[in-house]
Amino acid sequence: MRIIIVSTLLLSLTALAENSKDPSGLWNTFGNDGTLKSSVNVSVDNNQLFGIVNNLYNTTENNPVCLKCEGSLKGKPVLGMQVINGLRLKDDVWQKGTLLDPESGNTYKGKVWVDGDILYVRGYIGFVYQTQIWQRATTMP
Repeated sequence: MRIIIVSTLLLSLTALAENSKDPSGLWNTFGNDGTLKSSVNVSVDNNQLFGIVNNLYNTTENNPVCLKCEGSLKGKPVLGMQVINGLRLKDDVWQKGTLLDPESGNTYKGKVWVDGDILYVRGYIGFVYQTQIWQRATTMP
């Protein structure tokens, strides 16, 4: 009987650990000064990671457009814009896709990984990188 209880407990803990690494959900992003900037809806589709801007905070415009973006994104609203594009999971890290910064209009190679209620979002240009820390949104601000 004890073996069954212990086995069930271990399987439950393993499932919980796997779910805690799932990046799906709503994440809050912050500026360098710590102010809330946006919320991004992150989802997995066809084994690829995507993130779409869900809401913007502390802006002077209700729905700004991406003036610095290039190509088909130029002049498009930031709300609803895809900022995480096609990352694939390898060794608990989503990688080999791109990240878009709507403020600068730049696209970067990217990596994303989860640690509890923190999502690390790292953009690269060559060997230079910057990592943002996003927090899982528990409620809408």
